[in-house]
Amino acid sequence: MIARGMIGDKALMVERLGAVNYYRLSGYWFPFREVDPADPSKRLDTFKAGTCFSDVWNRYTFDRRLRLIAMDAVERIEIAVRSSLALRHSCTHSPFAYASDDPQALPFLKQKDYGGFIGPILQEQARSKETFIMHFTTVYGDAHRYLPIWMVTEIMTFGTMLTLFRSSSSKIQREVAKPFGVHDTVFDSWLLSLNTIRNICAHHGRLWNRELGVKPLIPSRAKQPQWHVPVTVNNDRIFGVLTILKYCLDRIAPQSQWSARLFQLLSEYPNVPRASMGFPANWCNCPIWSLSNNTGVVHGSGDGI
Repeated sequence: MIARGMIGDKALMVERLGAVNYYRLSGYWFPFREVDPADPSKRLDTFKAGTCFSDVWNRYTFDRRLRLIAMDAVERIEIAVRSSLALRHSCTHSPFAYASDDPQALPFLKQKDYGGFIGPILQEQARSKETFIMHFTTVYGDAHRYLPIWMVTEIMTFGTMLTLFRSSSSKIQREVAKPFGVHDTVFDSWLLSLNTIRNICAHHGRLWNRELGVKPLIPSRAKQPQWHVPVTVNNDRIFGVLTILKYCLDRIAPQSQWSARLFQLLSEYPNVPRASMGFPANWCNCPIWSLSNNTGVVHGSGDGI
């Protein structure tokens, strides 16, 4: 790396690379590689003049902390959706309707997909060591093969929860989406994107300069102009997802200090490029961000904080 033009203390670089894989860090130094003059779409192995290992490492540590902050918000939203689904579904149908062959319980789940839905639930139920599951199995196992929905939503994966949401009636989908302030179609796309982000974070993947493969829908300008004026919230980078997280938490956890922690992280790393995350230059003027009910202050415009 030093021979290719990177500046840094060799002993420290060896130490860092012993803790963090070379190829994991390579995603953070890719923008520092020189552009091939013969083909600007390609990068050379050499680094641009002035490239410092400390700058690469800062981007890595920033991204690690960003993942933790993103996961905190995703967790809050996931638990809220699980709780709402259990409530709506059990009140509308019954505690065990999700596992029945009643087409009204899961009207949008095709028969051929039923095994793929219920199979992982039974597997998780069988291997789980949760006390509440062991108690239910001991006391009610002879009468019920399946857990009541308020228990099963506690052990299912985010992906299975998403399937349950999509398979439920349109009425239940609307009821679950309503507290989040968006149409259920938009909310469906949000859940799919958050599932992807959750998986990226769980595998310690890179968020900072990643272009999202699964893009969430942005509410229409006519119905929710705050997503478009005076700042357009795009959906191809992590800024769009962070805006969704902020928007949701303002509705289900207004007491949260989540956005304050994100602002603090950004202020601690002023040299990490915001544009790589999809932040517009005037992003703080976005109504969803400009008035933070967590900090009590209005944040000015600009790239920094």
